[in-house]
Amino acid sequence: MKNGLIWFCRIAVGLLFIFSGLIKINDPLGFSYKLEEYFEVFHITFLNNTAVGLAVILCSLEIILGFGLLIGVRAKQIAWGLLLLIIFFAFLTFYSAAFKVVQTCGCFGDAIPLTPWQSFTKDLVLLLLIIVLFVNKEQIKPLFKPKAGDNWLIGSAIVAFLLGFYTYNFSPVMDFLPYKIGANILDEMKTPPGAQPDQYQIDYKLKNKKTGETKDMTDKEYLATNTWKDANWEIVGTPESKLVKKGFTPKIVDLVIQDAQGNNYTQEVLGNPFYNLVIVAYDLNKTNEDALARMNALAVTLVQNYNTRTILLTSAPPRLAEAYAKQHHLVAEIYYADGVPLKSMVRSNPGVLLLKKGTIINKWHYHSLPKYDDLVKQYFQQPQ
Repeated sequence: MKNGLIWFCRIAVGLLFIFSGLIKINDPLGFSYKLEEYFEVFHITFLNNTAVGLAVILCSLEIILGFGLLIGVRAKQIAWGLLLLIIFFAFLTFYSAAFKVVQTCGCFGDAIPLTPWQSFTKDLVLLLLIIVLFVNKEQIKPLFKPKAGDNWLIGSAIVAFLLGFYTYNFSPVMDFLPYKIGANILDEMKTPPGAQPDQYQIDYKLKNKKTGETKDMTDKEYLATNTWKDANWEIVGTPESKLVKKGFTPKIVDLVIQDAQGNNYTQEVLGNPFYNLVIVAYDLNKTNEDALARMNALAVTLVQNYNTRTILLTSAPPRLAEAYAKQHHLVAEIYYADGVPLKSMVRSNPGVLLLKKGTIINKWHYHSLPKYDDLVKQYFQQPQ
């Protein structure tokens, strides 16, 4: 039975670590944004420039440790690595849950969103399984001879890092975000008829001016009992809003496209019935200028030959964006949106979306920008 327990823990932990690492390394840039949130919480934002590298290393480490556990190579080192890593993850998820700071930990990327408490519970279960393995690490038998096992482990490390390098430079292999190819942005922003929104209650702390008595009361109780009419009772502190029932939430809730004056152009921009090119550069200070120049050249040709509307979406201040566009002779109309949805649209700065009636026909990282002739042949020469 002991041997069976060890094998159960070994397979469960190994597969879960590999799965978690693969999901996150599929989108290392997205995971790096999550790390930057933690850096901000712990006041270590000087590490922001290392976030992508750390993201790839952490994801690769999960894959390597999980694979190493499954094949039983270097059991002592693997057991120590698993224990230290799960303690680190458990601390982060507990801190997020207890202090309500980072509300999605990114444990399984955007594929399986978990609340902080769900993530912490998952880490506690893993911690228990890993403790069993750690205590019995001498009983973890390898599947291969030492040299062959080391070669397999090195191979897994090479595969993990190459996968991280590829997905960072050429977009995720699988897109779990609401802006994936084929999605209609306008539809993803809608709430279906009859769908129930989130339901909240407001909790009041009340104090009686005459007797000094205190009591807690919800907003419904406060109104139903006519306590609000009694001048002897006063509200103490700030009322607290609490989610009591989760309702329907559209996949996209934070996208608002505006011009420099703050006018809302979301419907007008996304409702265009023809092909239009959207260049997304959420941070113009960090954008790849050579890539933006290539995108601009592509846009110029499309405008000349097909009168294609081209838009630059950025979260930069209008004055900076207009000066940047003038300096680099950009032909695109400039519109503005919050940086969070822009980072989700395409994991590239800059990146390009081809839209039609709000549907994402295709999108490209700047390393995989299509040639003009290929773009025209595949899309613009086809009947619209």
